[in-house]
Amino acid sequence: MAKHPAVFLDRDGTIIEDNGYIKDPMDMIFYPETFRALQLLQDHFLLFIITNQSGISKGITTAPQVEKVNKHLVELLKVRGIAIYDLFSCPHKTEDNCSCKKPNPYFINKAAGLNNLNLAQSFIIGDHPSDVYCGINAGVKPIYVLTGHGKKHQHEITEEVITCKNVLDASNYIVSYKNNHERL
Repeated sequence: MAKHPAVFLDRDGTIIEDNGYIKDPMDMIFYPETFRALQLLQDHFLLFIITNQSGISKGITTAPQVEKVNKHLVELLKVRGIAIYDLFSCPHKTEDNCSCKKPNPYFINKAAGLNNLNLAQSFIIGDHPSDVYCGINAGVKPIYVLTGHGKKHQHEITEEVITCKNVLDASNYIVSYKNNHERL
């Protein structure tokens, strides 16, 4: 059975605006380019979302609130014809030293095991260094976007990675990369 390539997407600051800890689905705002970007990607890749939601362990938000926001996000994407295969959410803060918080590759490896993924042909898109290093740690190609916290934290990335303006630019790069490498 052939393995599938995937794109792992960060949530806040990558596909939706990062407005702090979102407690209510109505406070969620998609970037205007998100829908087009994900529609483009899903023609070639399985899509997953991986999000660090430390507000839960900090007592700022609750697991049910985050779950409600995540469910609403997936439903809104589905209405636009975009299928998210799974959404993984880490509730821990850095001090908890858990195995699931990015940059740990726990959720990428879990998705790969459950969905027969080819990580060598997969990508991660995110606006934080933890997204980049999660991808590197899992053996997927990271793409850093300058939305959300991207500009603020760009100097923290010590690896050479592709940097794009937003998720649509990243998606265009990924599809172009895939098409160019299929011809070889």
